[in-house]
Amino acid sequence: MNHADHGVLPAEPEKATLEGRNKILGFWLFLGGETVLFGSLFATYLALRTQYVNGPAPHEIFQIELIALATFILLTSSLTSVFAIIGMHRQNFKMMLFWFWITVILGFAFLGLEIFEFVHYYHEGHTLSSSAYGSAFYTLVGFHGGHVLFGVLWISLLLIKNRKGLTVVNAPKFYVASLYWHFIDVVWVFIFTVVYLMGILGGQGGA
Repeated sequence: MNHADHGVLPAEPEKATLEGRNKILGFWLFLGGETVLFGSLFATYLALRTQYVNGPAPHEIFQIELIALATFILLTSSLTSVFAIIGMHRQNFKMMLFWFWITVILGFAFLGLEIFEFVHYYHEGHTLSSSAYGSAFYTLVGFHGGHVLFGVLWISLLLIKNRKGLTVVNAPKFYVASLYWHFIDVVWVFIFTVVYLMGILGGQGGA
């Protein structure tokens, strides 16, 4: 087993110090605020999801295959971040680094697909200013995409700055980054259901 450079750490090094426990508690409170914010965006989207005027309807432009692939990639990245935390609890620093880097790669792959998706929508006439629906869609989905970008940059920075080993100081940082990543994955599940599946099935129901 590849132990951290500073000796054998506790089984849960992220909770070994009062500072670490406070960071985790504070981050849970932060995620509560983020939940309220995303809840507001979802409510706005639901209120405006049929207001596309002369613009393309959701079922006319959504590509379920592309969206399903993006969903698979993001959910897989959540699993790889779990493996990274397992590596941390085993004090296997190389395992933790490996799985976090896989998480970062999958995160960038998701962003690439989302950019491709947005370019496709732009050419189909579905833009931020095309309708109230367009504004609500890009605000919600784009805001989530911004969170994904922040997440991959955050994890990447942690990996670059903490290459010497695992300590009770940096363990909470990796742990809260993983919590953040799980949060944005959960939000995407709701986006996939509310925005994409309801958009496609709603169009089929009205056909």
